[in-house]
Amino acid sequence: MPQKPASFAVGFDIGGTNMRAGLVDESGRIVTSLSAPSPHTTHALEQGICDLVEQLKTDYPIDSVGLAVAGFLDPECEVVRFAPHLPWRDEPVREKLEKLLGLPVRLEHDANSAAWGEHRFGAAQGADNWVLLALGTGIGAALIEKGEIYRGAYGTAPEFGHLRVVRGGRACACGKDGCLERYCSGTALVYTARELASHGAFLNSGLVEQITLDPNALTGKMITTAARQKDPLGIAVLEDFSEWLGETLSIIADVLDPGLIIIGGGLSSDADLYLDQAVNHYSTRIVGSGYRPLARVGTGQLGGDAGMIGVADLARQSVLESI
Repeated sequence: MPQKPASFAVGFDIGGTNMRAGLVDESGRIVTSLSAPSPHTTHALEQGICDLVEQLKTDYPIDSVGLAVAGFLDPECEVVRFAPHLPWRDEPVREKLEKLLGLPVRLEHDANSAAWGEHRFGAAQGADNWVLLALGTGIGAALIEKGEIYRGAYGTAPEFGHLRVVRGGRACACGKDGCLERYCSGTALVYTARELASHGAFLNSGLVEQITLDPNALTGKMITTAARQKDPLGIAVLEDFSEWLGETLSIIADVLDPGLIIIGGGLSSDADLYLDQAVNHYSTRIVGSGYRPLARVGTGQLGGDAGMIGVADLARQSVLESI
C-alpha cells in the first residue's frame, strides 16, 4: 500500500512580547518552529501570523493552523472577546484568518491548549477527569472532563486564579482584590518576598540586599534561585507559596474531585522546591481528609511547548471531523 503522506499542523503560542509557531506532526512532535515579535495592532498581528505560516509552507505541507490565545473566547471558539496583551477585541479571528491563510483555523484558550497537549501526548494520557493548573505570571487552568475540554456556559471556565481568597487583599490586575493568583503565582513570589523583607527579619539574606538595592528588579526566578542556595528569605517565600498551592489544590479537589491535577506553567520547572509540601498541606485541608482518595498531583511533560502541540492537534482534529 502507498504510504500515507505526512500531515502537519501549525500551532501558535501568542504572547504579549513574542509569538511562536510550531510545525507539529501527528505524533505531537514539533518538527521545527519559528518566532517573531508580537505586533500591537490587529492588522499587523494577523499579517505576522500569515507570514510565519507562509515561511513554514515553503518546506512542509500544512493542512491546518491552531492559535493558543491568552484571553476570553466565545464558547464556539470563533471570536476573541478580550486578550489583555493582544489587540483583538470582539474580533471574529477564526473567520478572518481562514480567509487570509486559505487553511482551516482553530482557536483555543492557551490553558485549554496546554491541557489538550498533555492529554494527548504528555503527562495526562489515559486520564478522563483531570485539571491543569498552570503557574506562571498568573494562574491558568483547564478541566478535561471525560476526555473533553470543559468550558462552562460562556466559555470562560475554570478561572481559579481569580477566586477571591483574601478580603481586602492584594490588588489584582483583573480589578478585584485578594485573588488567588496574587498569592500563588510567579508574581505572588515577588509580592511575598517584599512583604516579608519589610518586616525587618532575614537580615543575613542576600535576597533582602537585592530588594533593598532595587525592589522593582526582583523576579520569581531570582527567588527560586535564592531558595536553592538556602537563602532564608527565599526559603520562607517558597514555604508560603507551598501553603497557598496546597489551599489551591484543596479547593480544586473539593469543587471538582478530579483524579489527577497537573502543574504546568513556568513555575513547574521548580516544583521540587514546593510540590511535596503543597501536597501534604492539600491532604489535610480537603473535606473528609483521611477518609477519601486524593487526586494524584504531578507536573507536565511538555513544558512550554504544550500549548502549541495541543492547539495544533485540535486544529488537525477539526479538519478530520469536517471530512
